[in-house]
Amino acid sequence: MQQLPLSVELRAETDFNEYLPGPNAEAVAAVAGWAIGNGHDFLYLFGPPGTGKTHLLQAACRSAIDLSATAIYLPLGQAGLEPAVLDELERADLVALDDLQSVAGDADWEYALFALYNRLLEARRRLLVSANAPAAEVPIHLPDLRSRLTWGPGYRLRPLTESDCERLLLLSAKRRGLQLGSNAVGYILRRCPREPRNLLALLDRLDKATLSRKRRPTVPLIRELLQMPPP
Repeated sequence: MQQLPLSVELRAETDFNEYLPGPNAEAVAAVAGWAIGNGHDFLYLFGPPGTGKTHLLQAACRSAIDLSATAIYLPLGQAGLEPAVLDELERADLVALDDLQSVAGDADWEYALFALYNRLLEARRRLLVSANAPAAEVPIHLPDLRSRLTWGPGYRLRPLTESDCERLLLLSAKRRGLQLGSNAVGYILRRCPREPRNLLALLDRLDKATLSRKRRPTVPLIRELLQMPPP
């Protein structure tokens, strides 16, 4: 895998197979196309926490890297970042910027983002941006940057329904070789936040626990894991 800046690494579970589209099939298809150069060069994703924005950005980078492209994933909300981190990112084939709202309203960041957008456009590179709201509602003060962010398609990500979450659990468990019964699935959905990131993280812990303890993925084991702090 290509080295990413600031030691930002792609999480192991972030691929398109681990993302259940549910009501977001059109957005997922657009991002998957963006990753392989089949579609628009600029995409904008937005939605509330727990809808999988980070997952899709990282999955897109992973997909591009698997095809020998250079891809940069950068979470703008990471502590300690300075606008200079955007310098020369146009050298990568694809750039994915997460959590735009984290730097909105900061003049230095906004001018740096505007300059990066123009450099990527000139170099014919691809850009994927995520935020918690549509571009028109993110508190950006620089009019030119706000205008640029509305040039490409924007996709709203919606939370999964309860039935979608159940399907995600079953499919992801099957890929891990876990046989989850209906009691176990119901218990997880009652006790664990119904966000894909939390559900997949619990499955990872459950997978490791069943292997190390040589136990089946039963409700008592799941209860024990949920009572323990995450690693």
